[in-house]
Amino acid sequence: VQLQASGGGLVQAGGSLRLSCAAAKRTSTNNAMGWFRQAPGKEREFVASISWNGGSATYADSVKGRFTISKDNVKATAYLQLDNIKPEDTAVYYCAVGRRSWATSATSEYAYWGRGDLVTVSS
Repeated sequence: VQLQASGGGLVQAGGSLRLSCAAAKRTSTNNAMGWFRQAPGKEREFVASISWNGGSATYADSVKGRFTISKDNVKATAYLQLDNIKPEDTAVYYCAVGRRSWATSATSEYAYWGRGDLVTVSS
């Protein structure tokens, strides 16, 4: 299953960015989708997840109140809006399609992963 992430790039601290992740409709419509990130020298970490219908979402404490995840089942696309970006948000961001319909932070609950999209925040 191909996941195509886009929207990454260089942004100044305090700025905003929106990441998009397009997935095959048959694999994402009834499934949760999530975003993870991996900073240089660190392990991959959970960022945000959204349930199949967008009814519920969960966030890592480090991004709560600054990032917003959303999902458009018509377009089979998930989004991650990054606001008030900080230098520590610099990382490669990955989107993933969940095995189930509910939002979860567990990496093992994601079946398909996209290629990473680099976000670099300058101070």
